[in-house]
Amino acid sequence: MPLPTMKSFVLTLATFCFAAVCLAETAKNLAIDPKPREGGWVKRHESFNEISKKGEAQLVFLGDSITQGWEGNGKEVWAKTWVPLKAANFGIGGDRTEHVIWRLQNGNFDGIKPKLVVLMIGTNNTGHQGRPAAEHGGVVYTSSAEQTAEGVKMILDILGKKLPETKVLLLGIFPRGATKEDAMRKQNVATNNLIAGFADGKRVHFMDIGSIFLQPDGTLPKEIMPDLLHLNAKGYEMWAAAIEGKVKDLMK
Repeated sequence: MPLPTMKSFVLTLATFCFAAVCLAETAKNLAIDPKPREGGWVKRHESFNEISKKGEAQLVFLGDSITQGWEGNGKEVWAKTWVPLKAANFGIGGDRTEHVIWRLQNGNFDGIKPKLVVLMIGTNNTGHQGRPAAEHGGVVYTSSAEQTAEGVKMILDILGKKLPETKVLLLGIFPRGATKEDAMRKQNVATNNLIAGFADGKRVHFMDIGSIFLQPDGTLPKEIMPDLLHLNAKGYEMWAAAIEGKVKDLMK
């Protein structure tokens, strides 16, 4: 068998190095890789920075579109239940853990010391899998339950450093999909099982209220989540009722 030429050796080495780089990129946990988004996202992020600078909010809801929805389908219950507690809504539709991490590193909460942060994030990490992620250079996005949980942990750690006296009510990711056999529902459950372990009963408290939205057989009714992901007005009423007592207790 002839010995490999220098040219073929170099080509083989280059191929190996390229494969190694691709493998490293694939193995990278994108859920903890802080990234901003574009367009209206930037303006909303900056509005949170302005709210932060005022230093008035005592209760902050932090998350994605389900949190932002307090301004839509949940606006009436928000006005009745949370406004009296000097609440602010730091939710942005489509956000994943890495976006919230970036926001926290770039001005969100700089200037305020709320008594409580209500955090729910991660369903978009689950739901974005298999799609190109523009913020990460267009790579196909992956985020397992373990990776998403690592992203949640980083958010909790940043909040702890920025707001050491602020308590966090960490909510389990709400159920999605029609039945308990839905693959994304299963991943959210797996993520919840992991993040529940981050609660210490002192600074971080965990609540999983997802079951209140479900039928006894695990079916998610469209009468509460019409698209099997986002709450309607009734859903926000149920959410508020489920956590109001805990929120007020933690804010004492």
